[in-house]
Amino acid sequence: MKIKNLSDLLIDQSLTISVAESCTGGNLSALLTSVSGSSAYFDRGYITYSNQAKIDMLGVDALTLEQFGAVSEQTALQMVKGLVKNSNSNIGASVTGVAGPTGGTKDKPVGMVCFGFCVQGRYFSITQNFKGDRATVVTSSIDFVVQTLVNELSA
Repeated sequence: MKIKNLSDLLIDQSLTISVAESCTGGNLSALLTSVSGSSAYFDRGYITYSNQAKIDMLGVDALTLEQFGAVSEQTALQMVKGLVKNSNSNIGASVTGVAGPTGGTKDKPVGMVCFGFCVQGRYFSITQNFKGDRATVVTSSIDFVVQTLVNELSA
């Protein structure tokens, strides 16, 4: 199970994680805290579904949202930067995307999800396009975060 791999890596390396979620709606936080002993590594989770929540809770710039949209690597990076600033974590992950079945556009189709990561001070962003219904996009997004962090912490 991937979450057990991630929790073991976080505990073994004495790291803590915080997350900022939009389209996953708290499901990433729920997975991270589903492992017994998760209080050793899980600091906090923000569910910032609306643009205003992203601004208020994470310090995302309104101009970034206006210029690039909520579903963008620029927004995902600002989300994770605000997350790390507001937490005591070494690891941060943000997720913002179009889970569907509505809300997609030609430029940002259903299944497009942008991620922001901070791994011990190193920030990066990634966009993925997942296929499937809303639940599948959410699950695929969570799996992607977990696998990316396992890969980063195992390197």
